[in-house]
Amino acid sequence: MLKKVTKQFSLVSLIILGTITWSLTMIRSGINYSFGYGFWGPNGHDGIWHIALSKSLVAGSLNNPVFAGDIIKNYHLGFDLLLALLNKLTTIPISILYFQILPPIFALIIGLLVYLFVLNWRGSKNEALWSTAFVYFSSSFGFIVTFLRDGIFTGESMFWSQQSISTLVNPPFALSLIFILAGLISLQKKNLLLSILFFGLLIQIKAYSAILVLGALFVSGLYQYYIQHTTFYIRVFIGSLIINLILFSYTKSDSLAVFIWQPMWFLETLMSYSDRLGWERFYSAMTTYKMGRIWFKEILAYGTAFIIFLIGNMGLRIIGFNHLFKAKIDSLLVFIVTILSMAVIIPMFFVQKGTPWNTIQFFYYYLFFFSIFAGISISKMKDWVKVLFIIFAIFGIWSTLQHYLPKMPQAMVSSEEYIALDFLAKQPDGIVFTYPFDKYKAKEAEKFSPRPLYLYESTSYVSAFTDKPVFLEDQVNLNIMGYGWESRQEEMLKFISTLDIATGREFLIQNNIKYLYLVKEISPLSGELLRLGSTELGLKKIFENKEVIIYGYGENFGGS
Repeated sequence: MLKKVTKQFSLVSLIILGTITWSLTMIRSGINYSFGYGFWGPNGHDGIWHIALSKSLVAGSLNNPVFAGDIIKNYHLGFDLLLALLNKLTTIPISILYFQILPPIFALIIGLLVYLFVLNWRGSKNEALWSTAFVYFSSSFGFIVTFLRDGIFTGESMFWSQQSISTLVNPPFALSLIFILAGLISLQKKNLLLSILFFGLLIQIKAYSAILVLGALFVSGLYQYYIQHTTFYIRVFIGSLIINLILFSYTKSDSLAVFIWQPMWFLETLMSYSDRLGWERFYSAMTTYKMGRIWFKEILAYGTAFIIFLIGNMGLRIIGFNHLFKAKIDSLLVFIVTILSMAVIIPMFFVQKGTPWNTIQFFYYYLFFFSIFAGISISKMKDWVKVLFIIFAIFGIWSTLQHYLPKMPQAMVSSEEYIALDFLAKQPDGIVFTYPFDKYKAKEAEKFSPRPLYLYESTSYVSAFTDKPVFLEDQVNLNIMGYGWESRQEEMLKFISTLDIATGREFLIQNNIKYLYLVKEISPLSGELLRLGSTELGLKKIFENKEVIIYGYGENFGGS
């Protein structure tokens, strides 16, 4: 009895600790501080995008909030639809749902589902407990490299992939894990409809996960049919495939080839990029062998780079090979091994058009499932190995959390600018024009912390804070979705610099611009807001403070 209570206490304690630890990457962002609204880590870009998109969905629109006049395409909307639905049902602001409420809920559910999945599969509470621990706390070897090289603990994504601690920073990824685990448990229970439902919705939650799961269902379904002479997995595959294809058709652009062939891009950039491993001599050697077609040395060099990539990212998860090599083959193992194989092979040979690094997200699923293997393996090992994991986990977690715990964030919306954005949010609907993101000014501002969002990254913050579509912002996500935004930016720069009144007014009319949101500090004209004056363009100033001027255009503001 005492042993049972102790294990239950260990599980509850583990899940609470894991939930709190994961949530620390999120819950401090999006809150109003004395300096304004703060955003730690990637939340200054990714979080802002999801808030902007969800607000657009709340308004009942599939229009792209950062590319006014066009609809959303080539993007999974599942998580953002969930945010929009919860906002409608509860009236809780989307920002609070995104940063403070959903993160701990997701973390809690993932921990519970991992435990239940492994317990159902393996029948061992000890294995299930350690698998949950690895899912929550495993990390790469990056912090060891940075400590030996620079004397500091950092380097979570030194080998390219994010680690467990950053799961919630990518909410669609976290939600996809919930659906995959729920689907796997449904498979274990032989519940056909629930299995199809959970796996069938993945394409609109995280497209990468849908590709991996469909491939895994197909391969494990063939295994089950030929070895066990049953068709359950095949039926789940067919049902899931049909739902995924139907949902995919709603947001897919026929003109976009999502992935392009570029073998070993991650290995080459791992060695060449200074913000990754940055082993220049190795990079020079491997590319020299490649260009010189010195086959043996090329294979040896790229093979070595691959091993560094794999082991560097896996960290102590490598002990999971102990289970993999000894495990009894069954349909679930074939399912997981197929995901592992695809999650490595795809990014090794293909990159995403426009944003090649985005394809590393396939590998996140490799690390997730290998965390489970590692937990199963370590549960049978000696206590000193378990202590080593705990020590390793502490340093790995700290190497990431130190970027989320400082008093001041990396990015912000100042109090003055928030007042301007809030004013615009209260105005009637209309397309907003704002200055294009200037990467050179942003580079110059890197030494300051916190940086205003307009000098941090190309983000969706004007749309997110005003609930209005913007003519052009967040080129990062526009690249991911395959929008040709460059010509629109050229039009904007011509409008800003033109001295021809007819040209200026024609731009505003043709693009249905209703508001101009102009941050004084980042004018492309070195002090001037626009080359033409507001009177010449028919603009009416409706707001001004120390940081921002807002103009209105159109009949309601005296324009033509």
